[in-house]
Amino acid sequence: MRILALLALSLALAGCGPIVHRLDIQQGNIVAPEAFAKLKTGMTRTEVRSLLGTPLLTDVFHANRWDYYFRNEKRGQLIEQNKFAVFFENEKVVRVEGGPTPSAAGAAPRK
Repeated sequence: MRILALLALSLALAGCGPIVHRLDIQQGNIVAPEAFAKLKTGMTRTEVRSLLGTPLLTDVFHANRWDYYFRNEKRGQLIEQNKFAVFFENEKVVRVEGGPTPSAAGAAPRK
């Protein structure tokens, strides 16, 4: 009898509808426009790392490119996404593609 009651209760609760908790996910590098403006051609990898932080992606097939990526989701919905790449030749910055994280304007500087 207990097993039947437990089975009936389980089936009743299963029919209540989907109860899904979606996590807020923020990953990657938030790069403020103020820090991005300080990025100049001719900087070394060490200088870039101290200014912007360690890149989220480094590719062994493209060792002369660092990819900075940022993504923010709230309850499963994309709020913001940003990416840019820093290209090196002879261990110095030669060009940058992309831009800073717009929502980081006026954010406290990293330490």
